[in-house]
Amino acid sequence: MANFPQFVCPGEALTDMIRTGPDQWQSLVGGSTWNVARSLAKLGLSTGFAGGISMDLFGDALYAASEKAGLDLRLIQRFQRSPLLAIVGETSPPSYFFIGNDSADLHFAPNDLPQGWDQRLKWAHFGGISLAREPLANTLVKLARQLKQQGVKISYDPNFRNLMDARYDDRLRSMCALADVIKVSDDDICGLFRTQDIDAAFLKLRSFNPHAIVLYTCGAAGATLYVGNQSWSARPPTIHVIDTVGAGDASIAGLLYSLHTAPQKSWQQHLEFSVASGAAACLAAGAQAPSVEQISALLSS
Repeated sequence: MANFPQFVCPGEALTDMIRTGPDQWQSLVGGSTWNVARSLAKLGLSTGFAGGISMDLFGDALYAASEKAGLDLRLIQRFQRSPLLAIVGETSPPSYFFIGNDSADLHFAPNDLPQGWDQRLKWAHFGGISLAREPLANTLVKLARQLKQQGVKISYDPNFRNLMDARYDDRLRSMCALADVIKVSDDDICGLFRTQDIDAAFLKLRSFNPHAIVLYTCGAAGATLYVGNQSWSARPPTIHVIDTVGAGDASIAGLLYSLHTAPQKSWQQHLEFSVASGAAACLAAGAQAPSVEQISALLSS
């Protein structure tokens, strides 16, 4: 079938339940891979989120948000299972846990996707807690390997969460080895390697795949792009930060957009677009999917 997306983000779409008072909660649609898909679509790229969601009001909200974002809805699978919830008791510092034993996301079945869904595919982005939850994690690693063999480029952002203990180590190594692009933050490095020796841990991560492009973000300090033995650094533009939720997802989406649409640009320019994308996501509360116009305005300023 024609017109299937060129970018796909397989993984988790979930509901953040954020505590706003002693007995008050706010629900927001989210999920690392879903956020990246939404960001890519906002940038004008043909994108689909591939994953399982529930058939209740939480799943309905995710489906409606996916439709509003312009994602290819044919890659979403719905199941009569419980939703995946992230219970965020505190936001500063973050304190959270997940509810979702046998939830809909775990039942995602790539073999049941529409025939030809991957024929136009250029990039597939993996990461988030979907790679730390079985049996979904094994399903996704197998899918990543299959797509890699087909010539699809792989992007990977582990996006560390407390589920990723020593049992995640082999998966981290496997996904890094498959990836054409790896996005990782300084906080991710500390959590994934359970160390404060960030420099040594980062070198270890790069040793898993010396050929991968690595986007290394350090919050307000900016980011560095590593390509082989060379590196380029950039600081974010001066902005009034509302919050940083979703900034990492926007930054990897920005990098993939720049690499895909403007391959003639320099590595420094690709990095600056990525950093500006992350900064643009900080201009409003909650996870934001900035537009090309918003990002370009920050670059020109």
